[in-house]
Amino acid sequence: MDISIVIVNYKSKGDTLNCIKSIKEACFDIADKKLKHEIIVVDNNSGDAIGEILNWQYPEIVFIQNKKNTGMGAGNNVGLKKAQGKYSVVMNPDIIVFKDVFTKLYGYMETNENIGIIAPQQLSPDRSIQDSCYRWHGLLTPIYRRTPLGKTGFAKKDIDHFLMKDFDHKTIRNVDWLLGSFLFCRSEALKQVGYFDERYFMYFEDTDLCRRFWNKNWKIVYYPLVKVIHNHARESAQVAWYKFFTSTTTKHHIRSWVKYLLKWEIK
Repeated sequence: MDISIVIVNYKSKGDTLNCIKSIKEACFDIADKKLKHEIIVVDNNSGDAIGEILNWQYPEIVFIQNKKNTGMGAGNNVGLKKAQGKYSVVMNPDIIVFKDVFTKLYGYMETNENIGIIAPQQLSPDRSIQDSCYRWHGLLTPIYRRTPLGKTGFAKKDIDHFLMKDFDHKTIRNVDWLLGSFLFCRSEALKQVGYFDERYFMYFEDTDLCRRFWNKNWKIVYYPLVKVIHNHARESAQVAWYKFFTSTTTKHHIRSWVKYLLKWEIK
């Protein structure tokens, strides 16, 4: 098996089916080889009958039903541990891929054996470039991004550094970490480094994973020569700043942020 694609569904049946449709329409022909691939869908106890629909429409898809919502990292781990591919792709249900994404990422990884994770450029539905590659967080970066403090000069400087505003996002380059909505991982490296840290229910599981890859001397690469559409809601960013400490989504963000700071001793 060349590529295993893992999708975690949580009450996102429509997005998941559209994502799978785009994968089915993508190209898997590279040079004189047809890339063998599998799709693994893990459902985090959605109760939306996604399993029955997939069994009817795509019986070849590996479907795994979780008995409860285990979170993004843990849900992906269930699929990643079943994956048979040389490369494992973590994809959010709200991703739509273009035809050459898998073949070009596969080809680049094959000729650059020191890369552990690579990801394409992510676009909004209006085709504007999304932020999907980053430098490491500063101690207060999440606070700056979610409250009026972000309007101050020193906070703007911190945020711009974090978001790589000095980068045109049009060239291939090593980055600190990549957004977990699409990660094309070398399975050998993933097994060496370890899967997602399941202490993070939501948020920071991708940052943490990329940091562990770098610690094992695997490169993290942003590859904007291929693109995907990401219908990204950024739920925690939709919460009014004065509700920063009260919304459920934001509470998950804060908890993960604190766990991340403690784990990596960031001060």
